[in-house]
Amino acid sequence: MWLQLALTALMVAVIPASIIFLSKEKNKYRKLIAVTVTLTFELIMFGAFTRLTDSGLGCPDWPGCYGQANPLQSHAAIKAAEIAMPTGPVTLQKAWIEMVHRYMAMGVGILIIAQMVIAWSRRHQLNASPWLSTFLLFFVCLQGAFGAWTVTLKLQPIIVTIHLILGMGLLSLLSASLEQQSSSLITVNIAATDARRMLWPASLALLLVFLQIALGGWVSTNYAALACHDYPMCNGKLMPAMDFEHGFSLWRQLGQTVDGNYLPFNALVAIHWVHRNFALLVVAVCLWAALRARKIAGLEKLGSQLLLAIVVQFIIGVSTVFFSWPLLLAVLHNGMAAMLVLLLTMLNYRIRHVSLAAAKDRS
Repeated sequence: MWLQLALTALMVAVIPASIIFLSKEKNKYRKLIAVTVTLTFELIMFGAFTRLTDSGLGCPDWPGCYGQANPLQSHAAIKAAEIAMPTGPVTLQKAWIEMVHRYMAMGVGILIIAQMVIAWSRRHQLNASPWLSTFLLFFVCLQGAFGAWTVTLKLQPIIVTIHLILGMGLLSLLSASLEQQSSSLITVNIAATDARRMLWPASLALLLVFLQIALGGWVSTNYAALACHDYPMCNGKLMPAMDFEHGFSLWRQLGQTVDGNYLPFNALVAIHWVHRNFALLVVAVCLWAALRARKIAGLEKLGSQLLLAIVVQFIIGVSTVFFSWPLLLAVLHNGMAAMLVLLLTMLNYRIRHVSLAAAKDRS
């Protein structure tokens, strides 16, 4: 099984590797990082699709599926589980969704290993620290461990939420690595004084977006997306009945309280209500950062992209309530969250690069 999984991961990595090899770009290392960023973004989107289609336990073991490398080989076991529990989490379709997600994750891991090998072997030629790529390998292994625990601990909400946050963190680190390779091209027109003025709004926006992603993951993993069926009210009230104690007890099983009882509906309302109202603060701070960036030479385009992303994300978030959380909108909601992480990481890297360069020049 392990050999088959390794070969499958190599086959997944061959496609992006071919894009890199055939590219006309001279800096193949930068192209490798860019392709890895793209595949990681797609992995986050597909991870959302896996979670939202209840496919997280499509294969209830890890890393294989009923001890096999793919659902075809474990078809008999899957059908037996489906017959025994027709409304359960195991179906052939869900098994394939879960395994495709794992194959993509393994492909990302191989590309990150390639980055580390190149970074160390060419550390004197590249504009990059090999320790960043080394940390990325550690980080993706940690993410893989939480992916395994997501399955073995039966979708425990805190584990699934951390898995989501780590995925976004991986995307952020990879985008910073990509910016590192492009820094000589992207910062030449940014004034040091403007960069310093952007430090606080850009940092705060990125921090709040990650906190909101954690809250959104908590909504999704607790299946609280439909706890409020209207907006801006929640079930017809500005302050509905809520159970914060049970809703935000972190270490518990899915759908249960810490004591093992069924999770009250008011706990789901509390989870949903906090996420939607914290979003107002996130939108306000991101708009502040985007509008300020648009006024700075060298950051105008990035500021406009950030402005568009936060507006679209807010519209999608509200639409999911009115349209009762359709799958497409829910996946897009996760994708736009990843886009905000990507754009805000780029913004933070650029202004910090300029600020550090100016500090060195003064010294």
